Order: sequence, then C-alpha cells, then structure tokens
Amino acid sequence: MTATTQRVPQEERTRLMRARLLEATVEVLTERGWAGTTTTLVSARAGVSRGAQLHHFPTKNALVVAAVEHVMAGRADELRAAVASYQGAKTRGVLEMLADHFTSPGFQAALELWVAARTDPDLLAAVAPLERRIGREAHRITVELLGADESAPGMRELIQATLDLCRGLGLADTLSDDAKRRGRILDEWAKVLEKETGDGS
Repeated sequence: MTATTQRVPQEERTRLMRARLLEATVEVLTERGWAGTTTTLVSARAGVSRGAQLHHFPTKNALVVAAVEHVMAGRADELRAAVASYQGAKTRGVLEMLADHFTSPGFQAALELWVAARTDPDLLAAVAPLERRIGREAHRITVELLGADESAPGMRELIQATLDLCRGLGLADTLSDDAKRRGRILDEWAKVLEKETGDGS
C-alpha cells in the first residue's frame, strides 16, 4: 500500500472526528449554555478522547468558535440552496425561511457565544470577525432571496431591518415557543416588504 493510499483514510478519519467534535459542541452549548459547556463534556458527547480533542482544539474558545462557524456555515449553505426553490415565491415564504434560520440550534449556540464574548476580551477578539462574516453573508443572501435592488433609496436599511427583526424573533424564541406571535409579525412585515420591493407575488 502506498503512502498516498494510507494517508487518505487518515485524513477522512480526521475530518469526521473534527465534525463530531464541532457538532457535539453546538449540542452542549445549546443545552447547557456557555458556562455549562466544558471540553470534557464535548469530547464525551462526541465519543472522542480528550487527547484527540485537545490536539485539534487546544482551548475551549478555539473549539466553540470553530463549532459556531461550522454550523452557521452549514445554515448559510442551506439558505443558498433554498434560493432556487424560493424564486418567484411570496415574500412571506422568504421571511419564514429566515425566521427558521434565526431560531435554529446553530443560532442559539451563536447567541451563547456572543453573550459570553461581551465580557471576555480574548473570546471577543475571536468572535467579532466571525460575527461580521455571518452578518455580511446573511445580508447578501437576504438581498438575493428577496430580489431587492439595493441601489434604491432606503433599500439597504430595509434589508438590515428585516434581518434585525428576524434576529429579535430568534432571541424571543429562546425563552418560550413564540411561533404564533412570530407568524403574525412576519405576516405584517411581508406586506411592508412587498410594498417597498414591488413584489406582490
């Protein structure tokens, strides 16, 4: 067996191990919050030895930031894939999809990270660039989904208000099931967007 054929399985095992660690981190972070998340709990949940976990992610900060980046990138991919299916759809459908994004376990894990970073300078230094990337991507995808013309006066601000609204609804959902109220709010906001974007489809 050549060195190349030996290396590929090892690379795949490494990739799968990292994925298990990242997914387990999001699960633990969502269930227990930042304070209750430990690298010991994560490695046990992932079925990975502590030594292997520390080899890939030597600190809790490194592990959690990588996990949130991993899961939010996956959500962004899902949003991109949904663009085609939502082409020509009603604005309300797009808002529903965005609201689902901001009430997902990935967003809840990210929220735990943002709150912890507020009083942790080291964590903030790692989180701030990630948050900016996620924010830019969410804005770009929303513009694409809505077919909005950002050269129109006030349109960029309207898109940002849409994202801020959906984030706020996601925050409200962390405390209780807010689906009914969320639905009514999205109904009304869809009317605003349809009027401003000229999309009454």
